Amino acid sequence: MKASKLRFGVETAVAVCAGVLGIVTMFWRDWIEALTGWDPDHHDGSAEWLIVVGLLVVAVVLGALARRDWKLLTAVSAGSAP
Repeated sequence: MKASKLRFGVETAVAVCAGVLGIVTMFWRDWIEALTGWDPDHHDGSAEWLIVVGLLVVAVVLGALARRDWKLLTAVSAGSAP
């Protein structure tokens, strides 16, 4: 049970971080260049859109997994309650 709570917490935290970074990248595309100095597409913007898509896919998938884990945790808790 403890491992499931930990997994739920990690999935939720990573989903939220990926979602926030995906949204930030939509509005401020040069944050990667500003933070790291790395410019793979030479200000073309194509790499940033790939990053947005990737981050949002990660957020949705991990959010769905966290939701599934939460439902399993609440079902186990409800089943073990007197």
